[in-house]
Amino acid sequence: MKRTILTVGHSNHEFGHLLRILRANQVTAVADIRSEPYSRYNPQFGRKELESALETSGIHYVFLGDELGAYPKDPACYNGNKVQYKRMAQTPLFRQGLKRVFVGSERYRIALLCAEKDPLSCHRSVLISRELEALGMDVSHILEDGTLESQNEAMNRLLKQYGLDGGDLFRTQEQLVEDACAHQEQEIAYVNPSMDKT
Repeated sequence: MKRTILTVGHSNHEFGHLLRILRANQVTAVADIRSEPYSRYNPQFGRKELESALETSGIHYVFLGDELGAYPKDPACYNGNKVQYKRMAQTPLFRQGLKRVFVGSERYRIALLCAEKDPLSCHRSVLISRELEALGMDVSHILEDGTLESQNEAMNRLLKQYGLDGGDLFRTQEQLVEDACAHQEQEIAYVNPSMDKT
């Protein structure tokens, strides 16, 4: 049986809402994949505050923002000042993060946590979930109301967003998903203002 990994975005909800949707989906561990796990606008989701609140609620917390965060420190992950997901996916640090999630899924029902409400607005669907599925895992996204959207359903929604949902005589479904993800990466990939644009 395939292991399932969930993802969730804390958005601007209260902690109680996040806890409810995690419990509704039997999550036993949260892996924080934010590069910068702090929020001026949502202090309840600062790393220390969130870790404490989750642990008090019986849910384990681990920080994986260095490995799987959207703002990699490795300059090889950038083209000019913009992150390139394919480069990022091949780094040893990123692969190590995937392995930690894979191994952890033997004991825990894990939700990868980031900030964005919609998984399509986040690297968790366009990058991490695709890489996890390539490793043979099932991925689903916990939506704002607590319901689940499979990675396949999310990708179908992305295809529709870019008008690629009608099929194509010359491209496979996988190629269309690749194109849609490339479009979305251009929209959401991190731009590091401190790096030279050349």
